[in-house]
Amino acid sequence: MKKQLTTLAFACLTLIASAQNKVTLNADEGKTVISRHIYGHFAEHLGRCIYEGFYVGENNTKIPNKNGVRLDVVNALKKLKIPNLRWPGGCFADTYHWKDGIGPKAKRPKIVNTWWGGVTEDNSFGTHDFLNMCELLGTEPYLAGNVGSGTVQDLSEWVQYVNFEKNSPMSNLRQQNGREKPWNVRFWGVGNEAWGCGGNMKPDYYANIYRQYSTFMNSQVGTEKIFRIASGASDDDYNWTETLMKNIPVNMLEGLAMHHYSVFSWDAGKKGSATNFTESEYARTLKEAYKMDELIQKHSAVMDKYDPQKKVALIVDEWGSWYNVEPGTNPGFLYQQNTMRDAMLAGMTLNIFHKHAERVRMANLAQAINVLQAVILTDKEKLLLTPTYHVLEMYNVHQDATLIPIDVKSDDYTVGDTKLPAISVSASRDKAGKVHISLVNIDANKPQEISVNLKGIKASGITGRILASAKMQDHNTFDNPNKIKPVPFTGAKLNGDNLTVTLPPVSVVVLEL
Repeated sequence: MKKQLTTLAFACLTLIASAQNKVTLNADEGKTVISRHIYGHFAEHLGRCIYEGFYVGENNTKIPNKNGVRLDVVNALKKLKIPNLRWPGGCFADTYHWKDGIGPKAKRPKIVNTWWGGVTEDNSFGTHDFLNMCELLGTEPYLAGNVGSGTVQDLSEWVQYVNFEKNSPMSNLRQQNGREKPWNVRFWGVGNEAWGCGGNMKPDYYANIYRQYSTFMNSQVGTEKIFRIASGASDDDYNWTETLMKNIPVNMLEGLAMHHYSVFSWDAGKKGSATNFTESEYARTLKEAYKMDELIQKHSAVMDKYDPQKKVALIVDEWGSWYNVEPGTNPGFLYQQNTMRDAMLAGMTLNIFHKHAERVRMANLAQAINVLQAVILTDKEKLLLTPTYHVLEMYNVHQDATLIPIDVKSDDYTVGDTKLPAISVSASRDKAGKVHISLVNIDANKPQEISVNLKGIKASGITGRILASAKMQDHNTFDNPNKIKPVPFTGAKLNGDNLTVTLPPVSVVVLEL
């Protein structure tokens, strides 16, 4: 009898604990649109991202390609609906000279990539190759200009080369190189990480440099101005943001960048394995990912002082996980595997971006192929989609949908000294009126039951998909590329304006009402 009472008491306590996960959707208050550009990607000349990733060369007969761009990559990224792609860096951007990558390929000068592996590149993938690839992908290009080792004239002429219709020196040069019409590139980065690899500048110095460069980039793209993005802060350097916002007039600035990687140690070799990690390392990584919420709040508060109308977008153009490279690979190539831990990180981070969609209007996951938190890995003719890919594909229903404000009360997930909310949630209503709710349970051990109050929503039915696996360390391999993929989800029950959802441990779910 005593044992039965103890079991009953434990069951009651478990029920009480699970009932603490409460979510209220305030559908009538939704006004902010979640920009599709939050779902942007990043392709740097780093490791096997460009060469062997996107680009295999025009003469490759083993891998189907168009002008050297592999078609299986194109098909995968089109399904992902990537809205923009940042190129050529990263740190590489401030050593890259765009004129070395145009004209006949046999005559292009070579370059040593001193940032990433010290390899010599032949510049066979340049401006035409990238921008034509973006057209193939149906995505907008985001060009990162060279401020660290370039000149104002270089960047001004690059804008002219890709955007001017005709009768200018650079548009004439473009036409001589085989492209009649301009590409009309909107997004332009004015340098990258100016506080570090982009020149080790102080913020007041860079603010003046930015003003100079942006002055000579001021051109139209159709009826719009180009979208100039200043090199922004690393993590919690709020002084950098303050200095730039104070010293750069709002009318000279469309976006301000910010970078944050989820890494618990920057010491060489101490970032931990991408696949062989403990629950403590799992929790520490997600704690770093969860900091994104605080960083955005505090950088936004600084921006609000100088731009209360939120004309300037906060652009998180580098984010993601960063671990030790895979054993036996070049340390400078930053090649790492991608597990369910990364799926949790992606889901949490995107929910945070949605929450702050009024200020965060663009972001770029680092990086698209074979580098850091990649959505695609390649090995010669083989290609696989990572768990992170599947999260972004499931979540793309939120692109350009109206954010539904939510109130979330979550149980804690505790590992040692690390305590985090167990669940992460966001919601939106698309143009067809469908409501989508994305939910993440980062708890490695316990399912989470969530009570959702659908305030202001009359739902007649519900469908969903889930991404989950037996272990947080699970990942897709070239021998088993479909080990982890989305499947139909049946753990949601609709009763009037109340929804009950049971999330398994380490899972991502997207529901459609």
